[in-house]
Amino acid sequence: MNYDVFVIGGGASGLMCAITAAQRGRSVIVLDSSNKVGKKILMSGGGRCNFTNLNIEPDCFLSSNPHFCKSALSRYTQWDFISLVEKHDIAYEERDHGQLFCKNSAKDILAMLLKECEKSGVQVHTNCEVTAIISMAEDNETNTRFKIKTNPDHFEAQSLVIATGGLSIPKMGATNFAYKIAKQFILPVISTRAGLVPFTFSGHYKTVFERLSGVSQEVILSTDKKQFRENILFTHRGLSGPAALQLSSYWKSGESMFINLFPDDDLALLIDKSKKDRPKLLLRNLFAQLLAKKLVQELETLFWPDWRDKSIADIPDKVLKEIALTLSCWELKPSGTEGYRTAEVTLGGIDTDSLSSKTMECKTQSGLYFIGEAVDVTGHLGGYNFQWAWSSGYVAGLVV
Repeated sequence: MNYDVFVIGGGASGLMCAITAAQRGRSVIVLDSSNKVGKKILMSGGGRCNFTNLNIEPDCFLSSNPHFCKSALSRYTQWDFISLVEKHDIAYEERDHGQLFCKNSAKDILAMLLKECEKSGVQVHTNCEVTAIISMAEDNETNTRFKIKTNPDHFEAQSLVIATGGLSIPKMGATNFAYKIAKQFILPVISTRAGLVPFTFSGHYKTVFERLSGVSQEVILSTDKKQFRENILFTHRGLSGPAALQLSSYWKSGESMFINLFPDDDLALLIDKSKKDRPKLLLRNLFAQLLAKKLVQELETLFWPDWRDKSIADIPDKVLKEIALTLSCWELKPSGTEGYRTAEVTLGGIDTDSLSSKTMECKTQSGLYFIGEAVDVTGHLGGYNFQWAWSSGYVAGLVV
C-alpha cells in the first residue's frame, strides 16, 4: 500500500500534520498503536482540553535551542487554531493566565480533528503497531523513501512523520518509539526527564504534607533561577498544583525550592504593624487571616512551637523577624518527582539541531520528520504544549 505521507501517532501533532498534508492533496495515513486516537486530548484539562493560550511566547518554552520553536509558532499561531475551533462552533472559555478550555468537553476538539481528517481523506488506523521502518533507495518515479512494516501489513511512503510523543503517562500508551527511530537514523536525543509533574518528599515533611493533603494556597514558588506565582496543592506524596508543576520543569534533582507564603505582603512589616495595633493577637490568628487554617497549625508546630500561646507583644522582635523570613522564604528540598507516571510532558527529546525549524524535517534523512512532544521543545502549563503540537504538525504538513 503506497501513500504520500505516513504519520505514526494519532495525537494532537500527528492529526494536525495529517489534516494539513491531506488538504494539499496528499494521500495520508495515520497509524496509532492504541485502540483510540487522541487519548491525551481527551484527558487534558480535566476533560475540558486546555487547547491553547492567548499569550503564546517563545520564552514560555524550554529547549536546548530556545530559538527553534519561533518559526513554527509564528507560522501557525494560537489565533489560527482558535479560528478552527470557532469554525466548528465549539464553545470555549478563557480562564486564568489566558488559558482557553472547551466549555463542554475535550471530545469536541478530537471530534473536530477527526471531522477534518474525514473531510480531507485522511485514513486513520488504530490497534496497529509498527514493527520496522526501512529506508529505501528513492524511486525516481514515486519518490518512495520508506517501507513501514506492521502486523500484518506493510506500507510504502514518500514522507514519514514520527508523532508518537514522549514518555509521560505510560498508561495512556506512551513509549520510547520516537527515540528508537532517532537512534536508527543516528539522530542525537537530548536526555529526557519528567516535566509538569508533582514533587515528592520523604521523612518529616512527607508526614506534614500528608496531614495537609487537599489544602491549596497561592504562593510564589521558586528556585534560584525561576519563580512562579500560582497555587500549590499539598498532597499525600508532596506538592502539586500549578506553581509546583511549572517549577518542576526547571528544578534539578538535589536543588532546594523556596515558598513565599505571603506573596502580597512584606511579612516583617505586617507583623510589626500588628504588634503595635493589636498586641494581644496570637501569631496563628494573624496568619489565619491570609492562610488556610490547617496550614497555619502545621507552620506553628514547625516554626514557633514555644510561642504558640504567646501574644505578639510577648514574642521578641528577633524571633518575629526569623519567623517572617522563614515564611517568606521557606526552604524545602524535594526527594524527587512522581516521574513519568503522572508527568504531563517529557522534557528533552529529539535534538533540534538535527531538524529544520521551518519544516521539522531531519537534516540528514530526507523525508523523515519529527513533531510534537517527541522533539526537545516543552511548553509551560496552560495550553502551550498543545499549541506546539498544532504548530509543529502544521509546518510539517505543509511540506511532507
